Amino acid sequence: MRLVSFTSRGRPSYGVVVGDGVIDLRLRFGARFPSLLDLLRGDGLTDARTAVAGVRADHRLTEVQLLPPVPAPEKILCIGINYVNRNKDYDVDMPKYPSMFFRVPGSLVGHGQAIVRPKVSEQFDYEGEIAIVIGREGRYVAREYALDYIAGVTLCNEGSVRDWLRHGKFNVTQGKNFDASGSMGPWMVTSDAIDLTRPLHLTVRANNEVTQDDTTANMIFSFADIIAYVTTFMTLKPGDVIATGTPVKLGPRLDAPRWLKPGDVVEISVPEIGSLWNNVVDEA
Repeated sequence: MRLVSFTSRGRPSYGVVVGDGVIDLRLRFGARFPSLLDLLRGDGLTDARTAVAGVRADHRLTEVQLLPPVPAPEKILCIGINYVNRNKDYDVDMPKYPSMFFRVPGSLVGHGQAIVRPKVSEQFDYEGEIAIVIGREGRYVAREYALDYIAGVTLCNEGSVRDWLRHGKFNVTQGKNFDASGSMGPWMVTSDAIDLTRPLHLTVRANNEVTQDDTTANMIFSFADIIAYVTTFMTLKPGDVIATGTPVKLGPRLDAPRWLKPGDVVEISVPEIGSLWNNVVDEA
């Protein structure tokens, strides 16, 4: 299934994408599962599959505004420097443990919405990533069972304000959490519809130019590694999201990097998931 959260005529809802439309699950579940987060927390994916069998769409995709698939998770964890080629930009040795930081929900918008270059910086950048959505509560999860805890996968533009990443001596939180600076979507593909044991090919285009191109085979820490590591120090819960890292940008490193500016378009694609598209605007 492809699960989306959206607004229609100002009303928040969620549902299953079928063709070019959406079956509205909030109409069918009401107070039982009022949001996608509630569906995940209530172990309702099987109920959702049953509810949409043979059902026609309630909305056209073009008529709704897509939100991040899980608009308000308890946790949005991000993994830094997690592709082999990108690690070479920082260190010749492979890291022993993942680098990690948090994002807040307000820093992310949905597919087709504008991402915002803040007025305090021109160093606005993008990072294409695959994000995993947790479907089961877990602590001390063994690596060999970790993929069973994934409800599905989505795409993330881990928008970054580069000069603000260096404001803190030991953290990057400031540069990763500007309002509406990143995005997630367009939907969550449930794990029964995608083989997470095989490499996923991630491609990023900025203004139609391929700028990132790699596969998850080149990740330093796999999805299973990340879950096993994280659950040694915290409990992962249904609906939690983990952005799993970004590949190196293609081409030479420029003395004057090409930062995002209003009118630019970033598209992140994985064939098994879809494409996440956003344009850039200046902060009002």
